[in-house]
Amino acid sequence: MSMRKLSEQAARLCLFAFFAVIVASFFVDIPYWWGWVPLGLWLLLRLDMNRRAARAEAKGPAGAAPEPVEVAAPVTGRWKALNSPADKVPSHGTRAYGQAYAIDIVAEPEPHSRPGFGWWPLVRRNEAFPAFGAPLLAVADATVVRADDRQRDHLSRTSWPAAVYLLAIEGPARVLGGARRVIGNHVILDLGDGTYALYAHVRRGSLTVRTGDRVRAGQQLGQCGDSGNSSEPHVHFQLMDGADPEAADGVPFTWRGIGVPPNGELFDTEAPAETPAS
Repeated sequence: MSMRKLSEQAARLCLFAFFAVIVASFFVDIPYWWGWVPLGLWLLLRLDMNRRAARAEAKGPAGAAPEPVEVAAPVTGRWKALNSPADKVPSHGTRAYGQAYAIDIVAEPEPHSRPGFGWWPLVRRNEAFPAFGAPLLAVADATVVRADDRQRDHLSRTSWPAAVYLLAIEGPARVLGGARRVIGNHVILDLGDGTYALYAHVRRGSLTVRTGDRVRAGQQLGQCGDSGNSSEPHVHFQLMDGADPEAADGVPFTWRGIGVPPNGELFDTEAPAETPAS
């Protein structure tokens, strides 16, 4: 087992201990500071893991980041970029789960076709979002190394009360469950040359591929969903240097003909021509 994965498991254990102390304090007399010890250790472990991952990603001359890997876009139609590595790295504020260069995208086929964020309604059904059910496409000829679509798609978290619930309760609980509970339903492709593509938050039961399948660029893999640590149906895409998100480092990407869209940018993409079967 890699040091990265051991550190990840140790961090989860510290977080679990923190919550266990909080719950136990309602029933027995526990010194106040006991809960802060595991929380402090969790924070130190997270900081150390981010520092180590940052050093591992600086592989080029003079500590420069590696060159981005060019692949096709994983969707078709009009989308908007969120949490883009074009604006900051790590794009999601952490290098955990190999997501230093990850990007989130939401479908916006027409202006205002995507529900906004506000106080009401507290939650929305996934069908209200145009991204839900959108096809996910293979970004290159590849081999499927992991495919999991058994988790449910939950309601949106696109109101202030729901967002607080996601950040304060649901998010930490998912971290305790490990990478699978955070990324939700997902598929991971081996693109060759030590590069792997991960699609997260996939729709339950939508995957049309299984582990070991060989896929062609442009082939449909499944559908966009709202599983895992997600506020609304969207595509979370990233490249990594390993098949296990808990042990991998992020790899920068660029989408052919698009580049890396910055936060808030609308972009259009057509489905890539499927590679003919050999």
